[in-house]
Amino acid sequence: MAASCRGTSDSPEETAMPLAARRALMLALTTATIAGLLAAFLTLVGGRDAGPLGLAMAGCFLLTLPWTVIGFWNAALGWWLLRRGERGLAAAAPLVESGWRDRPLETRTALAVPVFNEEPAGVFDKLERLLADFRGRPEAERFELFLLSDSSDPAVVAEEEARFAALQLRHGPDHGHHLALHYRRRDRNDDKKVGNLRDFAERWGGRFDFLLVLDADSLMSAAAVLRLALLMQANPQVGILQSLAVGLPSANAFTRLFQFGMRHGMRAHTLGAAWWQGDGGPYWGHNAILRLEPWRRHCQLPRLAGRAPWGGLILSHDQVEAALMRKAGWEVRVLPIEDGSFEENPPTLLDFIRRDLRWCQGNLQYLGLLARPGFRPLGRLQLLLAILMYVGAPAWMGFMALGLASALGAGGELVAGPLAYGLFATMLLLIFAPKLWGVVDALLSRERRASYGGGARLAAGSALEFLFSLLLSPSVALAQTLFVARLVLLRRGLDWQAQRRAGYRLGWAEAARRLWPQTLAGLGVTALLAATAPSALPWAAPVLAGWLFAVPFAVLTARPALGAWLTRRGLAAVPEELAPAALPALPGEPEPLPPVPVLAPAPEAA
Repeated sequence: MAASCRGTSDSPEETAMPLAARRALMLALTTATIAGLLAAFLTLVGGRDAGPLGLAMAGCFLLTLPWTVIGFWNAALGWWLLRRGERGLAAAAPLVESGWRDRPLETRTALAVPVFNEEPAGVFDKLERLLADFRGRPEAERFELFLLSDSSDPAVVAEEEARFAALQLRHGPDHGHHLALHYRRRDRNDDKKVGNLRDFAERWGGRFDFLLVLDADSLMSAAAVLRLALLMQANPQVGILQSLAVGLPSANAFTRLFQFGMRHGMRAHTLGAAWWQGDGGPYWGHNAILRLEPWRRHCQLPRLAGRAPWGGLILSHDQVEAALMRKAGWEVRVLPIEDGSFEENPPTLLDFIRRDLRWCQGNLQYLGLLARPGFRPLGRLQLLLAILMYVGAPAWMGFMALGLASALGAGGELVAGPLAYGLFATMLLLIFAPKLWGVVDALLSRERRASYGGGARLAAGSALEFLFSLLLSPSVALAQTLFVARLVLLRRGLDWQAQRRAGYRLGWAEAARRLWPQTLAGLGVTALLAATAPSALPWAAPVLAGWLFAVPFAVLTARPALGAWLTRRGLAAVPEELAPAALPALPGEPEPLPPVPVLAPAPEAA
C-alpha cells in the first residue's frame, strides 16, 4: 500500500481538537492528579520528616497511581463524550464518518477461530449463531470461516470433526448465500495461538484482505462483522480495528455481576481512551479485524532473550502486534460502541484468577520490550500501561504491609485527620469512577434505563456489583502479588490451558484448597491488628473482608441458585438479556430483530 494512504491530516480529529493537544491535555490531567495525590500523602506521613518507612510507603503509593488515575480520566472524558451522543462518538472514532456505508463490500475477509481443547459445544453454538445470522445476506460470500484447531485431546478432536461436518451440512452451498467453511487441525500447537494464526496466514492469507479474529468465547452478529469489514475497506490507513466486546447474558451469579460492572466501566473508559489515543489504540486479540498484508509483513513477534516464563515466546501477543503495526506506520483504532460484539467471562472466582494470572505473566514479559528501538511513543506507552496493570496489586500489598509496620511502630495508635479521610475517599472514588460514570450515564438516559429494566433495577444491580467488587478485588490482588513473587523469585509461571467457560457448582474443598492464602492472610492480619492496633481495623476492613470471606464468596457466587435468583428478578442483567432480539438466533428460534445500533446497519450489497 502506498505511504500516502497512511496519512491522517484530514481526519475529524485534526479539524476539532488536534490529536497532539488531546494527548497533551491527558498528560497534564494525569500528571497533575498524581502529583497532587502524592503531595497529599507525603504531607500525611510528615513531609521531609517522613523517614525511611514513610518514603517507602510513598514509593508503593506512587506505583499504584498511574493505572488508577489514567482510568479515572479516561472515564471522565468518556462520560463527557457520551453526553454529546453521535458527535462524541465521531470525535473519538473519526473513521465512522468515512463514508463506509456508501460502497458495497468488495473486499474479502477470513473469520478465524483458533481453539485449543475447548469445550466444542460452546464453540459451535456461537458459530451456529453467527452463520444463521449471515444466512440470506449476499455479503456472506465475501467471508470464509476457518476453525483453526490446535486441540490435542482425542475426544475433543473427534467431537470437533463431527460437529464441523454437521455445521457444513446445515450451512453449505445448498442454502443460498453462505460462508465457505474450513476446519484445520495442527498436530503440534507450536507457539500456541500466535503460531496457529501465523500458520493460517502463511497458508491461506494471500486470498484475503482482512482477518477477523474470534476467540472460543467470542460471538458477533453478522451486522457487527459487516461493519468492521466495511470500515476497514473505507479506511485504508487502518491496520487493526478493535471492536468493544461486552459480556454475553449469563445466569451464573459470578459472571453476571462481574460483566454488569464491566459493561458500565468499559463503555465510558474505552470511549475516553479512544479520544486521546486516536491512531495508537489497543488491540485485545479477539473481536478485532486485521489488515492481513501489513500484519503478515510487520507483526512478526520477536523472541525474548532467556527462558520462560520471562523469555522465549511472548504470551500476550496482542498489544505487541499493535505496537508493531504502529511502528510500521499503520493506524490501530478502537470502535467504542456496544453493538453486536460479545464475549464470555469466567464462571467462578477460581477461573477468573487463573485467567488473570495468565494475562499477568504475559503482560510482565513486556518489560523485555520497553527499551526495544523503533516503537512509537504511544505504542511504548500501551506496553507500559499493560505492565502497570499488574504492578499495582503488589504495590498495594507492599503499601499495606508497610502501613501495618508503621501502625505497630506507633504503639498501635493510628491518628487519622481530615487529610487522611479525604485521601482515602479520593482513592475510592478514583478506583470506582469508571463504573460510576457509566451508571450515571445510563441513569440519565430514559432509553438506557429501560434497557436495564428501569432505574430501580439498574441502581439495585449497581449496588450489588459494588459489594461484589469490594469482595473480589482483595482476593485477586493477593493472588497477583503471590504470583508476581513466584515469577521473580522462583521464575515459575503458568501453562496456558483451555479455560472452563460453562458454570458449575464449586465445592467448599476445592475453594479452600485454592484460596487458603487469602483466608490465612485475613485471619492473621485481623488478629494482629485487633491485638496491637485496633484503630487501624476500620481502614483495613474492605481488604480484610475480601480475604476472610474469599472461600464462601467463591462458593456462593458459583451456586446456580443465586444466579437463578438474580435472573428471576432481572438484577445485574445486561440489555441483551432483557431484549434477546439483539443476539443472533439459532435456526428454529424466532428470527431476531436488528438491534438498535449506534451506527446505521450495514447496507445490503448492490
